[in-house]
Amino acid sequence: MFKILSCLVVEHDLRLVALAAVICFLSSYGAVTLLQRARASKGRPQAIWVAAAGAASGFGIWATHFIAMLAYDPGVVLGYQAKLTTLSLVVAIVLTTSALAVATHVRGRAAWLLGGLVLGAGVACMHFLGMAALEVPGAIRWDTALVAASILVGSLFDIGALLAIDRGGSALKSKLIATSAMTLGIVALHFTAMGAVTLEIDRAAEIREGMIAPHLLAFVIAGTAFFLLSAVLIAAAFARQAEILAAASEKEFARFVRSVKEYAICMLDVDGRVASWNAGAEANKGYTAEEIIGKNFACFYSPEEQEAKLPERALRIALDAGKYETEGWRYRKDGTRLWAHVIIDPLIDDDGRHAGFITIVKDITKQKEDADRIAEVTKNLDIALENMSQGICLFDSADRLLISNRRSLEIFGLPESLAGKGLTFREVLGRISARSYADPTTAEAKVQEAYQKHRLDIVAKGGGDLIEKLPNGRSILTKHRTLPDGGWVSTYEDITERLDSEEQISFLARHDSLTGLPNRPEFNSYLDEELDAAAWFSRKVAVIGIDLDKFKEVNDLHGHAAGDFVLVTIAQRMKALLQEGEFVARFGGDEFAAVKRFEELAELNDFLLRLENCLHEEMRFGDFELKSGGSLGVAIYPADAESADALINNADLAMYRAKAALNQTVCFYEVSMDEAARSRRALANDLWDAVEKNQLALHYQVQKSVTTGDVTGYEVLLRWKHPERGMVPPNEFIPLAEECGAILPIGEWVLREACREAASWDHHFKIAVNLSPVQLANGDIVNLVQAILVETGLDPKRLELEITESTIIDDKERALLTLREIKALGVTIAIDDFGTGYSSLETLRSFPFDKIKLDKSFMWEVEGSPQAKAIVRAILALGQSLSVPVLAEGVETQNQLEILQAEGCDEAQGYLLGRPAPIAAVIGVRTQAA
Repeated sequence: MFKILSCLVVEHDLRLVALAAVICFLSSYGAVTLLQRARASKGRPQAIWVAAAGAASGFGIWATHFIAMLAYDPGVVLGYQAKLTTLSLVVAIVLTTSALAVATHVRGRAAWLLGGLVLGAGVACMHFLGMAALEVPGAIRWDTALVAASILVGSLFDIGALLAIDRGGSALKSKLIATSAMTLGIVALHFTAMGAVTLEIDRAAEIREGMIAPHLLAFVIAGTAFFLLSAVLIAAAFARQAEILAAASEKEFARFVRSVKEYAICMLDVDGRVASWNAGAEANKGYTAEEIIGKNFACFYSPEEQEAKLPERALRIALDAGKYETEGWRYRKDGTRLWAHVIIDPLIDDDGRHAGFITIVKDITKQKEDADRIAEVTKNLDIALENMSQGICLFDSADRLLISNRRSLEIFGLPESLAGKGLTFREVLGRISARSYADPTTAEAKVQEAYQKHRLDIVAKGGGDLIEKLPNGRSILTKHRTLPDGGWVSTYEDITERLDSEEQISFLARHDSLTGLPNRPEFNSYLDEELDAAAWFSRKVAVIGIDLDKFKEVNDLHGHAAGDFVLVTIAQRMKALLQEGEFVARFGGDEFAAVKRFEELAELNDFLLRLENCLHEEMRFGDFELKSGGSLGVAIYPADAESADALINNADLAMYRAKAALNQTVCFYEVSMDEAARSRRALANDLWDAVEKNQLALHYQVQKSVTTGDVTGYEVLLRWKHPERGMVPPNEFIPLAEECGAILPIGEWVLREACREAASWDHHFKIAVNLSPVQLANGDIVNLVQAILVETGLDPKRLELEITESTIIDDKERALLTLREIKALGVTIAIDDFGTGYSSLETLRSFPFDKIKLDKSFMWEVEGSPQAKAIVRAILALGQSLSVPVLAEGVETQNQLEILQAEGCDEAQGYLLGRPAPIAAVIGVRTQAA
């Protein structure tokens, strides 16, 4: 150590030593500054900064050495070899640059350890090469220990310098420490190594020619120093400016980040704790910086997500992949949540080490709600489209199919959707046609036809509707609607069933549902057309009214199913016989009508004959042979009438005449028929006024006991004295009253008057009042009977209502229920005209009648006909076995009365016992039975 100090103080000019130290410090400061910029840069700028730092450091080390050598005065003349001197400069620059490159690119301990050793080696190589370039008159002897010590000391200081740079970053303190360490390393190596030098002077030796003289070397060093100082100053200025700009940029960026409110930006440390917090984060999350900094960012997640370690996984993905981006629910301080778009980026410091994370969060709750709403609407639209009963297709202005639903595929039999494939309308038609037609030529022709019909004729004209039938028989309603952008929407509806239903409804509206024949409206329409044509072409038209015979008997004996069978069979037969100009319809019930266009009467007669044959032909229903027959009335245009209504009316009149005739089934209209019909209508009109005008009167016919001859009661009979026609027979006006409906007010008047009259009698005789089928069918008959009994005060036991089997045969169940309700009032029920119906025994079994009235037709034949007498005996026996009294009607002779007495008949009624007469003529009169 003493030797080094002695060398420094005795053998060196301290002024030049101080200069060398200053130059060394400046060069070291420049190298440190440039090295820090290199470590903060990347790519090509980094390489430039490293090269600049190496050049500055190499020049500084070289200049320091040779200035210090100028300060060295061993007492002899010195010189320097040019090549080695130059080589020492090159070696200093190369090795220093290498050392600084290692310190820049290598991270961790290797950076400062290996870089320091390379830097120390560079300084040592430059120094000893410079000493090798020294020419002295004599020889140089080295102290090996001091040489090793110089290299070691220099390397340690260089390692310390790079360690200060690595640990201290770009702070001024670390920069000064590094500069000082590097300067000490260079100076310590130089002067320690100079202390190891011993010159052995040989006065006889001379310095070789070509050596660099000290004054020339001083000039070179001065120039180098000037260059070095300029470079260091410039580099320092650039570095300082860069630091100022970087600081300003960082400050501006920090201010910008803090002021952003739309985005929540925060810094996290490596463990996920919040390190910084901007205004946007405070606005979005609700935490102030003081409240959140230091807390783990997992607090923004739900408890379930925290338990599932989602925050930690997000940080791990960000670190591994370099970025983490997602959307999800994040929670505010108050517990509410927001749908956030989250980006997490890892932060890497200047040394390449993980320094934390930056998270950028944007509240997109509204966008999420809008997107969800759009998605929901889209989903609902998709559901609606896919579940529509109509097919729908959307085409753009270039005819390309954009959208189609499942129903459109079903309608046209396509296996998959063609939407979104860029197919034009014509190409879609081609796909559909190819599945329906095997022949390509036919398929192409159909495509052209369909394209012309739909695209050119309809869509090009603003849209429209079209119904067409597909090859599979289905009817499709197509609706095209154009759009403002030139595209169009088409809907396709399978209306096959609807058309069938409409057709069926239309058919049913014009035809009879049972037989399938045209109904009255269709008949009228057809007749109007025929009459118009007949007037134009001077033709004749016949209208035939048809009414089946014995149809009621078929219904009564075999039921309504048999009746329907007869109607359907006859309808089919008539439909089968029709020829050109012939038409047949059903008006209802057993009533039909026909039209015949003809020129000659023979044509009409042929048609009538064919109709007669089909009406009278037998039919088999189950085990029964049915034969109905029918009556036909004919009216001819223009002879009998010129209007349709008049023709139909006249045909009906002729038909009724045929029906009334015994040996005639076809009757042509005559004028006298119309006169009879008008007379009948006038009589019906008068019937409605008969009650109010007191034209009706009640006659009473006595009923007596056959065995004792005592009066048991009276049957009430109705009489009508017309002001112009006189007495009208009951068998003429009563059916007419039932037909026109006048029987209801007339029947009520009869029942009320009879009860009032009977209630005034001293004797408690019963009265028998006939009940019309029309009255029984009236739903209010029970209340009417009860009201009249209460009103007149007549004992219900004195009232007997007589009904015929025909009264209950149409709706037997309902009629018998009504009779039971009447019977419950205390009124007795008698069955009239017994023995003439179709199911008398069944009627007796169905209802407990109080009396059986034997029809008078049996009494007319009982004296001369053993069969009639046997029937009377059987009916009387039936009554006795059922404990039901029997009253015989129509007793006109003593012999008839004796037969009844012999057979045990209970009561009798007839002219022999008393004729019908007004009440004043019969009360108190007692007729004895002989």
